[in-house]
Amino acid sequence: MIYDVVFPVLGETLPTDHTYHLYGAIAKSVPVIHAPGSKIRFSSITGLAEGNGEILITKLSILRFRAEESEIKSIMPLAGKALVINLKKIYLGVPSLAVIEPCAGLYSSFVTFKNAMEPHMVLKTAAVKLMALGIKGTPTIPVISEGVRQGEPMRRVLRIKGFTVVGYSLIVSDLSDKDSVILQEVGLGGKTKMGCGFFFPQKETMGK
Repeated sequence: MIYDVVFPVLGETLPTDHTYHLYGAIAKSVPVIHAPGSKIRFSSITGLAEGNGEILITKLSILRFRAEESEIKSIMPLAGKALVINLKKIYLGVPSLAVIEPCAGLYSSFVTFKNAMEPHMVLKTAAVKLMALGIKGTPTIPVISEGVRQGEPMRRVLRIKGFTVVGYSLIVSDLSDKDSVILQEVGLGGKTKMGCGFFFPQKETMGK
């Protein structure tokens, strides 16, 4: 069985694009995350968008891991640790453990597919990938709700050692309980070990 391990996060700010540096910081304490057979995945740290390429760490900010029961013990050394992420320091509190809950609508802040750079190609590829997993659901790309880019699809970038990975936020709705759990367990798209394709209930995005 796969579980969520959720760490509270203390700090001030982080770059919006922080998952690659976060991956490096985590690997120092959890080297097994590099192992080819490891099922450990994590999501980007939650926070409030500052509008200047940074997020503000709040009392609701968390770092969420998803791992098989046998790998949970490998994550626990992170409790109480300070992590330096692109010159920004954060602190991880005592984690909580939870089973994956089904939800008809799931959200991922960053999903990327090879050779799918435009929104229509992302949606087409997402539908094909979901079908391959035996998942029936409706993928949509949320749009920016305010500011100069209001109404545009939520496009994301991940910078890794000098090159840029393009992706989009993605909502998958109309899911059965079974399909919802499967999608949360396996993820979708590429770079899933670096925080991409990590889905959680859409209702949890409120206020973040």
